[in-house]
Amino acid sequence: MILAKVLGNIISTVRVDGIEGAAYKIVVPCAPSGVVREGSLVVLDLVGSSPDEFVLVSQGSSVRQTDITKDKPVDAVIMGIVDIVEEEGKVVFRK
Repeated sequence: MILAKVLGNIISTVRVDGIEGAAYKIVVPCAPSGVVREGSLVVLDLVGSSPDEFVLVSQGSSVRQTDITKDKPVDAVIMGIVDIVEEEGKVVFRK
């Protein structure tokens, strides 16, 4: 899993993913403290996240194991919205 921050929405009216009502987001990986790292990903949002939220992203073949993504051409999905990050016994992020 990857800890990431949602930057915004991706709108695509023509797609071949076969997922009705799919919502795609652009995210950037980040450190537990919320410091943004290099690079970005386009991910399928399964949980209804919003811009500036921290999320859990899964990548690879494991993302095609949900009812929504089974046998679909999806490489990365948002699996959860982060409420609290604790590192070495200290809260470093709280929603």
